[in-house]
Amino acid sequence: MAGCSSDDGDDVAVDDTDNAETVRLQDDRSFSVDESTLPFEALDGVETDRWWGVLDGAGYRVEVPTEGNWNGMLVMYAHGYRGEGEQLTVGNAPLRSYYISQGYAWAASSYSKNYYDVRVGVEDTNALANAITDIAAENGRTLMAPDKIYITGDSMGGHVTAAAIEAETLANANHKTSYAGAVPRCGVVGGTAEFDYLGNVTFAAQHAADLGPNSYPAEFDQSAIDAVLWEAPPSFEQQGVPTEAGLRLENIVRTLSGGDRPAFEQGFRGGYYNVVMGTGGRDGTVNGILARNSFGNPEVHYNYDGDPNAVSDDESLFNQSMLRVNANPDANPPQPDGLRWIPKINGEFSVPVVTLHNTGDLYVPFLHEQLYRERAQANGNEDLLVQRAIRASPHCDWEPAELVEAFNAMIAWEQNGQKPAGDSVSRDAIDDENYGCQFTREQRAGIPACPAS
Repeated sequence: MAGCSSDDGDDVAVDDTDNAETVRLQDDRSFSVDESTLPFEALDGVETDRWWGVLDGAGYRVEVPTEGNWNGMLVMYAHGYRGEGEQLTVGNAPLRSYYISQGYAWAASSYSKNYYDVRVGVEDTNALANAITDIAAENGRTLMAPDKIYITGDSMGGHVTAAAIEAETLANANHKTSYAGAVPRCGVVGGTAEFDYLGNVTFAAQHAADLGPNSYPAEFDQSAIDAVLWEAPPSFEQQGVPTEAGLRLENIVRTLSGGDRPAFEQGFRGGYYNVVMGTGGRDGTVNGILARNSFGNPEVHYNYDGDPNAVSDDESLFNQSMLRVNANPDANPPQPDGLRWIPKINGEFSVPVVTLHNTGDLYVPFLHEQLYRERAQANGNEDLLVQRAIRASPHCDWEPAELVEAFNAMIAWEQNGQKPAGDSVSRDAIDDENYGCQFTREQRAGIPACPAS
């Protein structure tokens, strides 16, 4: 196994496979709901029943059309990552008004814990779905159990959404809910591959700047790295201008994140570069969600020169001198009391799934869609998965029409058997200047326009 040369010329490698520590930080953290933040305003000109409260430590919001207007179906919304604070928050579903206009009820949970706790996200979302009739009764309305329940979510909520329909979840969750269909958006549908990706990007950035990594967990000074990699640093206000070393990192990240595709360059040179650098240099436990290191790169090849079909001498040296880390194979084991600490996405599902993903998303990269497809194919479920690419560079950047069309596509498929169109997500398919045009409904600034149809 290759190591990274340290200052005295010795090779350095890290192996966490013998770490016997099983205590995780998340178990000792405390969170709370400020109930004054739970009420939400009525929609203009629309009468509904709106309920809010706390269920098993999680805040919730529920909205149901009035009797005679409800179609008997419920949409659960799973929110994305809400940070590391003690305060739990819940918001409205992004398609709230559309759901109500079509007769759907919707509900959303704050989850009872913050951090990247997908296990809690799944359990609390399921618990809320299962409690809808009780919540209605507590508020004076007799409600029949929903005929069908759907689930959708963004980012980490996309992970919650995909995990909620997995066979492993259905078998092991404490709160079991059968969803009829799902729409994960900008979702971490490759599961823990997200944290390998983030770790690999920060490793590559240090190495491209000739500033390590020499140890793990890596301690690095991003400002020193950026001084080498950028002539003008990236931000949400402006596109960065990379140096020659920065272009090499761009090549590496292009390959790590799924391959060449529209809007990748804009994503790499935008503000999410700083988000990735800020979250990728952790210790492999996903900030205490796990008890052991889950990051490993012994087989990763860092595509230094931009040609995935050839290895130059410089690229070979870059890879030979990269610090190599072994993940602990028991970092995310099955748990005796329910789901894994980070529920797995195996591609084992039995309901229609329609995904949305921005092509230039640097934070949760397009790679996730490729992994999801591969896993579904491995389990014979590829016919239940339709994926759609949207030409945009931020994370979770949607136009309302794109959201509505994806939801309607899943509904028509599940209810009427009309399988919708989608995009191929293979590396060959996405390497096309017009990729993503089929379902993009609004041109984004800085992204080349699609050809006139």
